[in-house]
Amino acid sequence: MLNNRHLLSSQKFWVLFSLYMAQGLPTGIFTQGLPAILRSYDVPLKVIGLTGLLAIPWALKFLWAPYVDKYYSARFGQSRSWILPLQAIAVLLLLVIAGFDPNSLATTQGIIVFFVLMFLLNLVAATQDVATDGLAVRNLNYEERSWGNGLQVAGYRFGLIVGGGFLLYLIGVWDWQSAFLLMTALLMLITLPIVFYREPAPSQIKETVQTDSYWQNFKNFLSHESFRPWLLVLVTYKVGESLGSAMVKPMFIDMGLKLEQIGLFVSVIGSLATFAGALLAGLWVRRLGRYLSLLYFGISQAVGVACYAYLSWQWQAEQQVVLWQIYSINAIEHFMSGLAVVALLAAIMDYCRHSHAGTDFTIQVSILTIFGGSASLLAGFLADAIGYTAYYLVSAGLCLVLLWPVVLWGRWLKR
Repeated sequence: MLNNRHLLSSQKFWVLFSLYMAQGLPTGIFTQGLPAILRSYDVPLKVIGLTGLLAIPWALKFLWAPYVDKYYSARFGQSRSWILPLQAIAVLLLLVIAGFDPNSLATTQGIIVFFVLMFLLNLVAATQDVATDGLAVRNLNYEERSWGNGLQVAGYRFGLIVGGGFLLYLIGVWDWQSAFLLMTALLMLITLPIVFYREPAPSQIKETVQTDSYWQNFKNFLSHESFRPWLLVLVTYKVGESLGSAMVKPMFIDMGLKLEQIGLFVSVIGSLATFAGALLAGLWVRRLGRYLSLLYFGISQAVGVACYAYLSWQWQAEQQVVLWQIYSINAIEHFMSGLAVVALLAAIMDYCRHSHAGTDFTIQVSILTIFGGSASLLAGFLADAIGYTAYYLVSAGLCLVLLWPVVLWGRWLKR
């Protein structure tokens, strides 16, 4: 049986935790901070919805993942060879963003410049993610993966708290430049564990990877019989949740919440709820198994999204919402999401070949991002057309309907 105390004291856990937190910080700016910031400058919902295009590097990172697995310096380590320079570039980009004038977001040119900076930051974070996922798959055995993925999500969510919620709070009560300079300093701080980490030698991994051609990496993985039923789960599992979550922050702005309220209470409480869900999922996934976890947590994910419909309905009916209801419902939805994500990532790791860990993990996550991100692109148009209440009901319904591939996958496992 896995010794949980030993796992929590393991250096590899703390390194992975810090790396996913380092990813979460810049990603939090994009996913948590940007929608609220743009809406506060009266940017239309349709434009805010199109910010999903900035996630293209996350969707397409599988295209360069084989190179991340294949090329590295033995001196620095297979993953560290990529992570260290990428973290340095992320720091430089945050410094440039700190010098950006936020008042220019009211203009088309200002939005374009800021979007380019965010795109580059996403490109760096997505590539770092490939190297980090490879490090995680190679260093976590089957029993460690449910706990490891719970802690991974927890680290990522802590990064979102800092880069999303805490940043919004600082911008609201402080100033743009100082807030982003602090983000830069924090990113440098949480990069230190990987700087001093001695990555295990890759043994025969390098020779195995180098024998495969670029396209052979994808063909061998995607054509495997065991992967086919799982592919449909990847395509559908996060579509409803991605659609629903895209308009949460703009709705809160429309409800009258200030940036500091969204940053300090909504984003922070929500991320802490995800952290709690992720840690509990680390225990429950081991007990329930992959299939039942994905099924039960998928249902709970739909319930969480549906709660926003109630919140919107009450706001439209009474033109006011009690703050504790906003915070509570946001926490419930994030808790449910944390459960589902850990179950999903644990199953994803099971399908990864050890010699192609970063590539295989990235291909699967990219599939999630492509289809989930495509749904979020429609979010602004749909919410604008049918209103927030119906929008969240549709999203919750999709969460439930699109669980049928999980059922089919479960039947395949029992053959």
